[in-house]
Amino acid sequence: MLAASDLPHRRAGGLSWPVVSLGLWQNFGATTPFADQRALVLHAVDRGVVHLDLANNYGPPPFAAEESVGRLLARDLRGHRDELLLTTKAGYRAWPGPYGEHGSAKYLRASLDESLRRLDVDSVDVFYSHRFDPSTPLEETLGALDRAVRAGKARHAGISSYSADRTAEALAVARSLGLRLAVHQPAYSMLNRWVEQPGADGRSLLDVATDARMAVVAFSPLAQGMLSTRYLHGVPADSRAARGGPLRPEWLTDEALGHVRALDAIARAGGRTLPQLALAWVLRDPRVASVLVGSRTTAQLDENLAAVALPPLTDEELAAIEPHAVDAGINLWGSRSSDR
Repeated sequence: MLAASDLPHRRAGGLSWPVVSLGLWQNFGATTPFADQRALVLHAVDRGVVHLDLANNYGPPPFAAEESVGRLLARDLRGHRDELLLTTKAGYRAWPGPYGEHGSAKYLRASLDESLRRLDVDSVDVFYSHRFDPSTPLEETLGALDRAVRAGKARHAGISSYSADRTAEALAVARSLGLRLAVHQPAYSMLNRWVEQPGADGRSLLDVATDARMAVVAFSPLAQGMLSTRYLHGVPADSRAARGGPLRPEWLTDEALGHVRALDAIARAGGRTLPQLALAWVLRDPRVASVLVGSRTTAQLDENLAAVALPPLTDEELAAIEPHAVDAGINLWGSRSSDR
């Protein structure tokens, strides 16, 4: 297990990140046979994808993905914990009641304890505040992260989907606590470029994170599947969009799909698949330490990993991409994660 790999790493935020990481948001719940989950995770690890990204609400039901990884750590990955980068988050709903979501210290502490129990580990490498909570003072939310690090339950702290302004505020609060925020995890893709937009002080989220020497780990680089080839000619009956997943059918407008088809043509002209183009485009920016992929099969994962071995995008390709790398209104996390 954990064979040698040529998968590059980028060092940021005090950690070394494989440029492609495995997100367990989907395909790791009760609706997916454990044998399929096991095959995908073990294949990823064998290929050098040593970062497994989790959250308390990943499943369904909540904590199911962490429980699956815990089973693997106890068996197939036994003895390899320190070779892996395990990250988890709390912020979205994990159980009923007022303390089952958001950013209170009570919720974050209880969630992390439950995550550690399901994973059957003493600590995770990063514990994130999954979203900004306007109803809870940042001092309370970040104070809970600080106590988790000081207690040895998390080795590093991070935030996810906070805007540029909120990230700057969080960094100031963290400094006052003596806490170092190591990483920011935002959505970023050719169809969701919000991290490039300037905040109140003129700096984008990428700028704020880089100035603070935070790692940036981009999730949803395939725009919830829009930048796969699944929707080039309509909505397949067995697709996530058809099944009511996070990709909504109303986003698949003629205009949006026109841009996707143009990007597919650019990819094919350069000897790439559309997903490979999408990953290469996000990784073109050295400020991005890693992209999180939510592969469903080992074949999909291998296609994603092949993107890393291809030549970098040329200036001509980047210029051709630019008119089609436009906002498609798919940032699910914007309004729910930051109020400005």
